[in-house]
Amino acid sequence: MAKQSILGRIAQMAKANINALLDSAEDPKMMLDQMVRDYTSSISEAESAVAQTIGNLRLLEQDYTEDVDNAADWGRKALAASKKGDELRAAGNPADADKFDNLAKVALGRQMASEKEAKDAEPTIASQTAVVDQLKRGLDAMRTKLSQLSSKRDELIARSKTVEAQTQVQDAVKSIDLTDPTSEISRFEDKIRRQEATVLGRQELAASSLDAQFEQLDASDDSIELDARLAALKAGAPAPSAIEQ
Repeated sequence: MAKQSILGRIAQMAKANINALLDSAEDPKMMLDQMVRDYTSSISEAESAVAQTIGNLRLLEQDYTEDVDNAADWGRKALAASKKGDELRAAGNPADADKFDNLAKVALGRQMASEKEAKDAEPTIASQTAVVDQLKRGLDAMRTKLSQLSSKRDELIARSKTVEAQTQVQDAVKSIDLTDPTSEISRFEDKIRRQEATVLGRQELAASSLDAQFEQLDASDDSIELDARLAALKAGAPAPSAIEQ
């Protein structure tokens, strides 16, 4: 995956407006599930590409450090050879002195080559460093967006379950209408009321039966008294009076 395509894809996904996408979706949950899968897959691919880019940058940095170290080492060798040549020339040995001066020149040439390689690498390292920084920021943005997507999906699922539960409760309440005379509770209430009415009727019937018995008893007493007074008259005795008694 080319670096530019990585950057473009990361930037596009990181800037995605989740709410706008959900508003236009026929099935938001299904769309969120798909987006979570896409982001997860893209992040995995981008992480591999970014890791490779970082690895290449580190190699360039290692080569740069090596060139800088080599330049310094060749500089020390050139100085040592030059000093040795000066010592030989001072000692009256110009032939050997020239040899060491030539060695010093060779070392200086190697130093210049290493310095050039290091200098040539600096713009590339700077450019690659900027690219890596962009990729890292883009990956962080994608991870943040993925977290938002996951949270949004969980929120929608929770809200969906809540709505489903509320619907079930409302349907259950509608199916048990307490004001409906045909409902089970109304029929049970009517049954209880009829039983209560039957008990009241029996109580009233029992009370009326008891009153009748007492009336019969009073009628029997009057009949006995009549018979007693009639017997007294027939015997020639004055009839007993209830007042005198």
